[in-house]
Amino acid sequence: MTTRPILIHPDPRLKTVADTVREIDDSVRRLADDMLQTMYEAPGIGLAAPQVGVLQRMLVMDCVKEDSAPPRPMVLINPEIIWSSEETNIYEEGCLSIPEQYADVERPAEVKVRWISLDGTEEEEHFGGLWATCVQHEIDHLNGRLFIDYLKPLRRQMITRKMQKLKRERTRA
Repeated sequence: MTTRPILIHPDPRLKTVADTVREIDDSVRRLADDMLQTMYEAPGIGLAAPQVGVLQRMLVMDCVKEDSAPPRPMVLINPEIIWSSEETNIYEEGCLSIPEQYADVERPAEVKVRWISLDGTEEEEHFGGLWATCVQHEIDHLNGRLFIDYLKPLRRQMITRKMQKLKRERTRA
């Protein structure tokens, strides 16, 4: 497993709609392992393939927060939301591609998602709470959308300027 570099906003790949995964082969399994390693190391609770520069419809997540609970790493290939609740939740979201920036985002409180697992079987699960927020956030990445796209333009521009400055500082270092 390899930790992959995470793209920082603004990067055109983060605004690109990802391609459908056509075949689950060793390269897809290796990408899944690398993405889980990268997500845990960051540390984060979700990561989409475009965030590591791979424009494919795949995400990983693990929203288990309790130290006593075993981790629940999930790999979702070609995920799609097939149902969303009318009821919404507001969570303070952050993003590994927009480090140290957080904002309240309103999303459906519950969603049902269908995807293909690494063994090629079709899966479906009903998510609520943090899991629902995370899976929606990551699916947004697959559609070229960032959590800051939900914010008012002034706040979004302010965060984008901070990220541009951060990228300049990192290239100088």
